Amino acid sequence: MNKLTIVAKILAKEEKRELVKSELLKLIPITLKEEGCINYDLHQDNENPNLFLFYENWTNRDLWQKHMANSHLKTYMKATEGAVVEFTLNEMTSLS
Repeated sequence: MNKLTIVAKILAKEEKRELVKSELLKLIPITLKEEGCINYDLHQDNENPNLFLFYENWTNRDLWQKHMANSHLKTYMKATEGAVVEFTLNEMTSLS
């Protein structure tokens, strides 16, 4: 199987930005220990501080799907319920 790249975009409500940011930061050390995680990089947009982006690489899609079912993601979803305006996720494959 090919390596899988994930680009996840999270747009927080302005008044909930710090809550969402702190909850996203909690995911990093846990996820980096997961089997198959190559990198899990969180970014914040320079012009719109309410916009966060995860750039992730996984050894394969099966291990990424296992990550998506983990309890720490469910905890994040519960903690940020109603705080996120938009969430988009793209599964990508490198062409180079």
